[in-house]
Formats: sequence, structure tokens, C-alpha cells
Amino acid sequence: MSATVAIRTSGIEKSFKAVPVLRGVDLEIQAGSIVALLGSNGAGKTTLIRILSTLLKPDGGTATVNGADVTTQPGDVRESISLTGQFAAVDEVLTGRENLVLVARLRHVPDPGRIADDLLARFALTEAGGRRAGTYSGGMRRRLDIAMSLIGDPPIVFLDEPTTGLDPEGRIEVWQTVKQLAGRGTTVLLTTQYLDEAEQLADRIAILHEGRIIQQGTLAELKRLLPAATVEYVEKQPTLEEVFLALTSRVDAAGAATDRKDPS
Repeated sequence: MSATVAIRTSGIEKSFKAVPVLRGVDLEIQAGSIVALLGSNGAGKTTLIRILSTLLKPDGGTATVNGADVTTQPGDVRESISLTGQFAAVDEVLTGRENLVLVARLRHVPDPGRIADDLLARFALTEAGGRRAGTYSGGMRRRLDIAMSLIGDPPIVFLDEPTTGLDPEGRIEVWQTVKQLAGRGTTVLLTTQYLDEAEQLADRIAILHEGRIIQQGTLAELKRLLPAATVEYVEKQPTLEEVFLALTSRVDAAGAATDRKDPS
């Protein structure tokens, strides 16, 4: 893994009207790694992704992507990234190949047809390339969506809950695709509510809770935060789900204790 920092945030804050969503997010992601951002609904995962992809401006703090500041150099950031949202953004009337050719032309990439054929092969969609995307399974549409986002070879890819609504087979297809991206040196920031997804894919995991990163590390490092249980002399390592629930409940308990001490 490269020692170069691909993404760095410091004290990122964002509120919507009077509701704070991000309360000072500090995060550092090395180039060529897969980092999973875990959090419950409303934790601020999508808001952070939108800030990093220049779709939202932070209220406070700083963030850089591939060395460019998201606020003062948004054009440079956009040249370095690809964003895949929670729902596949393919045109279901066009064929898979036509979707890819269209995006390549919009991005002024030379030889759009060759690019489309290469991506169809890379994502195991060659046989389906001539079919309308509306006939694809959920996993195939999501793979096509990710393939479209990779036109131009962006070094950094944001995947915002990419397996939402997919069946188990579709999720596995997307997991394989993400692993291929990392194998080629792409930096991937993945948001998910599925803890097994983070276990399968991530080099490092960050837990976002109530607008802050409350813990981050490798899966092994996070598991060591909880004591191992033993049953008949067999050590049982805590699952990532147990780590997540324990950490977030500690933060909630600490906040409740503070509220009781401060009557104001």
C-alpha cells in the first residue's frame, strides 16, 4: 500500500438549518486502500461523501482529495474522483455498451467504443453488452454503474452504499468488483450499513456516530477493543457488529451522563 495520503479531512462540520450532522470529522485515507465508513442511518455518511465530492460545502474544517482542497479547488477534485450513489444511474433504455459509449463521449475520452468494450470485459458484461440495461439484474446494473464511473481512470472512487437493495448474489458481484478496483491501485471510500460488507472488503474501517469518527483501524485492531470470550477453552473473537454496537453505546452513555450533570 502506498504511503501517499489520498483523502484527508480535519474538523469537518456540516449542519442543515439548526441540525448538526457532522461535528468535526477527522479522517485520513492512504492511496490504494479500501476504507469502509460505517454508521447508522442519519450518521452523516452520505453528507461526508457529498462534501468530499464537492457537491456540498462544509460549514467548517478542511478536506483535501488527491492533494486538492474541496472548497478552493473543486475542479481539480472532480478530475480525480468518481462517485457512485446509492442507486444505479444507468439509462435502462440504452444497452449496456451504449451507456458506456455515451459517458465516454460526454467525457471526451478517445475511442469510446474501445473503452466500452474493455470495461464490459473487465466487469464480465461482454455477453450482456448488447442488451437493454433495463433487462439486467440488480447486480449487473450496479456493475455497469460502477464501470461507467470508471471511464477516464479516476484514482479515487466514492461508493455510497453500493449494495443497497441487492440480493446476496448481487452483493457478492459488487464485492468482487470493488476488490478488482483496489487490485489496480484505486483508492476506494465505501459507505455501508452492512457490517459483513466492511469485513469482506475494507483494509481499514472508520465508525461514524453522531457526526464524529469515534474509532478507526483495521478489523483486527477494532476486534481487540473488546475482550475475547472463551467457551470450553476455545477463544471467540468479537465480530465487527459487536465492536460497532459496543462503541456507539459507550458514546451514547457518555453523552447521557454529561447531560445529567449539566442541567442547562
